[in-house]
Amino acid sequence: MPLKLEESWKDVLEAEFDKEYMKKLRSFLQSQQEQKRIIYPANSLIFNAFNHTPFNKVKVVIIGQDPYHGANQAHGLSFSVKKGVPIPPSLQNIFKELQAEYKDFQFPKHGDLSSWADQGVLLLNATLTVEASKAGSHQNQGWEKFTDQVIQTLSEKRTGIVFLLWGKYAQAKAAMIDQNKHLVLMAAHPSPFSAYNGFLGCNHFIKTNEYLEKDGEKGIDWCKLDN
Repeated sequence: MPLKLEESWKDVLEAEFDKEYMKKLRSFLQSQQEQKRIIYPANSLIFNAFNHTPFNKVKVVIIGQDPYHGANQAHGLSFSVKKGVPIPPSLQNIFKELQAEYKDFQFPKHGDLSSWADQGVLLLNATLTVEASKAGSHQNQGWEKFTDQVIQTLSEKRTGIVFLLWGKYAQAKAAMIDQNKHLVLMAAHPSPFSAYNGFLGCNHFIKTNEYLEKDGEKGIDWCKLDN
């Protein structure tokens, strides 16, 4: 597992890579590759979220659970897929919500959210790798400890970040966040199974920008998706 990690993140997370759980995680991933298992995303994209969104530039965190496990989908950003890949149902619902919130939002032809990441939206999956066609296959191998540390470090060392916690799994992370320093917004998961139970109509994108702008920050251009 190569440590291709943006410098500002390396500064705050370097100690994690020497811990026992991370050594075990590296051994697990190495054994998977030696067994010729197909792992998503590619090694070079495992830390893609961090490389797009430096530590000091994070304005918003959107927490997902697992990378997509289909061919050519995952590229290291939660909810996002590579261009040319069909837009997954949860992301379609995210776009539906944006359409409801912003009249000038154009439903994009792709599901690549890199332009959000470049504006300061950390698209963080709790687990950063998965075996092809096996949802959840790399859970409880150590990634969650690492990404929990990411959330705690942002909470402790930064102020004024908006955390978007969609679904029960993401909402469990709220306990790690200092809500005196940050805004936590919670809703149902955008999955088709739950989107109509409170995700659609949540107005999280507008609320995020209202909070950022009140704090003197530039809001996120959610409509910018580089078609």
